Amino acid sequence: LDAASGLLAADPTAVAPHLTRWFDDERPLPATPHATVARAAQALLHTHRQLALDDLTEVLVDCAHRRADELLAVLAEDEPSAVCRAVDRWAHDERPDRRVAAVAYGLRAAPHVATEADRELLRYAALTLLARPADCTLHGGALALLVRDPRTRARHLPQALGHFMAGDPQFPPSALVAALATHPEPVLDAFRARLRRPGAGAALRTLADVTTPTQARRIAVLVREAVEQRPETAADMAAYVDRRLDQGPGARAVLLPLVTGLLDGGSEDVRAALAAVLATPGTPASRPLRRELLEFLLSHEHAPAVLDALLRAAARHPDDGLRELVHRTGLLLVRTPQGAARFDRGLVDLGRQVPGFAAQVAGWLTDAPQRWAAVVGPSTRRMIENLAGLRVPA
Repeated sequence: LDAASGLLAADPTAVAPHLTRWFDDERPLPATPHATVARAAQALLHTHRQLALDDLTEVLVDCAHRRADELLAVLAEDEPSAVCRAVDRWAHDERPDRRVAAVAYGLRAAPHVATEADRELLRYAALTLLARPADCTLHGGALALLVRDPRTRARHLPQALGHFMAGDPQFPPSALVAALATHPEPVLDAFRARLRRPGAGAALRTLADVTTPTQARRIAVLVREAVEQRPETAADMAAYVDRRLDQGPGARAVLLPLVTGLLDGGSEDVRAALAAVLATPGTPASRPLRRELLEFLLSHEHAPAVLDALLRAAARHPDDGLRELVHRTGLLLVRTPQGAARFDRGLVDLGRQVPGFAAQVAGWLTDAPQRWAAVVGPSTRRMIENLAGLRVPA
């Protein structure tokens, strides 16, 4: 490695192509067993990148290897100017694979661009791609670059929104965040339409990052409409709520009415997805609101499927309140025979699947046998004993 590093430093243009041949070598390095020859090649090329950046981007795109793609993605963040220059070259290249790379890495570099010169390179690369009718599969990505750019946004926004609403995989929803501030009505309408179609998870994740109060309130309305019309989007909606919760107290004004409304009137699938989110600790900043919403759920929920989702998520993401939450969930479930069976089955399943959970439950039963007797039956207690390898008093 020292010899390769010296050769690369002396003549990066000549040596870099040879290092890419190491990308398939997964042998561990003796000195650092967790690293491989392939990873060492990536690290060497990244370390010495400043010696010949433009040559390096060409070597990597020519390599057409997964590890080359990984390194180009890193360069898009660390060296956006070099990647923008490469995108400009590739957009004008007659080889189709280069034009595909122009879109892919233009979109990677765009969030990290800080100079007008780099924006101009991306702008003209996108316009060049858009002017080629044969490259219609790349037009969504080109339009995504153009709507990020304040100079070209207004002209190209209608066409871009059409690609977005149609679910064009080349058009990332994040490209519309800036346009949401300058053209809120058409962009919100487009998100509303997109959320009615399958595969809207990326759109919801993007909306979770919009925190301006006025826009966030309007987005919450869209989210509720979407999940009411398409209950199968419950998991994506819950991921949106989880992401917003982790942003801290500033999200409370938007999330409290949204989540309590869905917990009160949403479908069982929607409530179960939210229960799984509220049972997890999340970031420290999110915990007060998570606890408040969890208390609302526990005060209103009766459906065994929702309470079962709560139990399973809590056990897989434990915190200091796990024992009390499991006990309260059990008390709610054992009010019906179906719920009691669900609770017993849940405890046993989790005892098998979650390391240490059976021993935890055995400890709770030992410490307060009378308290737990109301929710854990004899057969379940014996199963917990077997799984934990501990004797639990009756």
